[in-house]
Amino acid sequence: MENKPFIFGVATSGDNFTDREKETARLLSNFTHGVNTVLISPRRWGKTSLVKKVCKLAQTDKLRIVYLDIFSCRTDKEFYDAIASAVLKQTSSKFDELMENAKLFLSRISPKFTIGADPMTDFSMSLELNPKSNDIDEILQLPEKIAQKKGLRIVICIDEFQQIAEFKDSKTFQKRLRTIWQLQQSVSYCLFGSKKHLMNELFEKKSLPFYKFGDSIYLPKISTADWILYICERFESTGKSISKELAERVCLTVDNHSSYVQQLAWLLWIQTDGEATEQNFADAHKDLIDQNTPLFEKQTENLSAYQMNFLRALVDGVHSEFTSAEILLKYQFGSSANVSTIKRALIKKEIIETENKQVQLADPVMKLWLKQEFANN
Repeated sequence: MENKPFIFGVATSGDNFTDREKETARLLSNFTHGVNTVLISPRRWGKTSLVKKVCKLAQTDKLRIVYLDIFSCRTDKEFYDAIASAVLKQTSSKFDELMENAKLFLSRISPKFTIGADPMTDFSMSLELNPKSNDIDEILQLPEKIAQKKGLRIVICIDEFQQIAEFKDSKTFQKRLRTIWQLQQSVSYCLFGSKKHLMNELFEKKSLPFYKFGDSIYLPKISTADWILYICERFESTGKSISKELAERVCLTVDNHSSYVQQLAWLLWIQTDGEATEQNFADAHKDLIDQNTPLFEKQTENLSAYQMNFLRALVDGVHSEFTSAEILLKYQFGSSANVSTIKRALIKKEIIETENKQVQLADPVMKLWLKQEFANN
């Protein structure tokens, strides 16, 4: 849509990308100097937007960026197909070159291609791998071989990297990746994903292969001051206006959550004819909760009474000391041991998260919805 002032639900770019100057500079420096990077933050905080922005800034004739999303990969075989296809596609300028590279660097594997109308954009590749041979190592060494043959440096960005934790015999698979990747001289990696608790486990657990793999960047929230400036400028660019006070309320209402700031600002912009009013904000606030209600209902419909009581405690402002006698009694958690079980289950469902020994609801709009639900029941 032309002149759409706020973007949410998809990766943002251009004028819709706000702040992140510090993280952009750091990630660009890592790409340029071949430093492996692990990017971690809660869902929809702008990781993908940041990486795609830096990919455009970093790409040169001598520095090639390979980007792939492995969300749909459910096995290590699908991962190998995906990474080999992406490397061949994004390091070749024409299909003949792609086929030549496949023949030269995957000589033992003989990949099978399915080609559409545009060979460079519409093709898929299947690899007939023998897990007991060196075929897999040949796939993982593909970017290094291409880089050295062509005198390039390559950065491979893998979105939804936490998917590898779901693969069969995942730890062995992780060891294989780490063993080969850490020795490559011309290739570096940027690994990120949308499930923070799984990403944290992959890269912070000492017993797992990817512990201390690279520079860990933890995305902070964009500051309220930066958001206020952005919201006011976006309103102004479309011939509308909003006070700094109302723009600040947009941010604080959704706890500076990037995607929700964009969504609430968009709903407020729709409601506004000239200058945004308190009533416009109230209507936008209601619309935001209404739009997300079906999702929240689905996320909570199978929660136990204990788990719902835990969420009620969070809404009431309880964020620690859940095993104290007073809290156990008031919220009917059962026992101290039961609290740990409740927390683990809710973290796995990505409904809550812990930071600095404080437990929080992961979704600020779910918190608004729950407050409304608990008040009505």
